[in-house]
Parts: sequence; C-alpha cells; structure tokens
Amino acid sequence: MAAVNMQQGYTAVLWVLAVLGMEATALGECELTRLLQDKLQYEMRLQYMKHYFPINYMVQVQYEEVLRPSNITRLRNGTVSEVALRYLWFHVSSQAVLRIHEVLPEKHPSWKYTQELCQLFDALGKEYSKYRQSDVEAVVADLVKLIHSTGVESRRKAVRPKALLDNCLKVMRMLYGAPCQWEST
Repeated sequence: MAAVNMQQGYTAVLWVLAVLGMEATALGECELTRLLQDKLQYEMRLQYMKHYFPINYMVQVQYEEVLRPSNITRLRNGTVSEVALRYLWFHVSSQAVLRIHEVLPEKHPSWKYTQELCQLFDALGKEYSKYRQSDVEAVVADLVKLIHSTGVESRRKAVRPKALLDNCLKVMRMLYGAPCQWEST
C-alpha cells in the first residue's frame, strides 16, 4: 500500500514539474550520480588520483575533455538546456575516467577504483542511451562527436588525474544538485 502511495506521489510530482515546464531528471540518473558523488569524495580522489601517482603525473586528454564549471556557466548563458549539459557532462566525464583507467596497469592501487567509476558511468550510460545527438543543441552534439572521434587531430592537453575528477564532481554537483535535491556537501 505504501509503495502505491509513493508511486502515486512520485507521478504527481512529475506531472506538476511537466505542467510547470521544468525538466525533471530521471530517478535512475539521481541515484547513479549520488553513487558517483560518494565514490568521488575528496579523500578518495586524493588517495587514488594523487598519492598513488608519481609527483606531477599528467594524463594526455583532448582539450574538449576538460569540462569546468566556468564552461557550464558559459553554455547556460548561451541558453543550452540542462538536459544537454548533463548529456555533455556524461560524455566528457566518462571519457576522462576512461583515459585515466587506460594508463593504469591492472596491479596499480588505483585500477580497481577507476574500474568501479567506469562501471558507474556504464550504468549511467544506459540512462543516457535514450538520448540521441539530434535531441541536444548543435554545440553540445558537436562537442560530443569531437570527444568520441578517433584519429582526428585535436588539441591535446596534459592534466593531472585528480584535476579531471575534481572537475567531474564540481560540474556534476552544478547539474544534479538541485534537480536531485542533494544536500550541499
């Protein structure tokens, strides 16, 4: 009985959001990004992405694979939808985690941690599989295509692994904090 009432309440909330014209995030997105937020706690990022790497170690990424809060603000001011921004964040962040994971030997102390992050992004990818690049603004679709293009010469940038995950977390909090009703942490 309680599950039925909860489901009816959830349906009512989604209906109100739809009537108000607000974009609601899928419940699965909120749960998965909350798990990602837990995995990206400062202590874990510090241990696995800084302490277990050589001093000043850098990962080579495409210039477009570095997504900072200032980039999101600029895109928001350019009237890019929140759905498109979350779509972009997913592609950039999952690619960044994959880049870090690819440079690690299986016996590296950070390998299992990055493997778990990859698995969370794979699960989140199932949530985003319903989106097509034609569903998002052209600027975002072009960036996603560029991120996933292979063999294309693009500008490369050396970035510390921890900085990539710091940006991933900051942007995720910007995009999911309010719609998923996270407490400020």
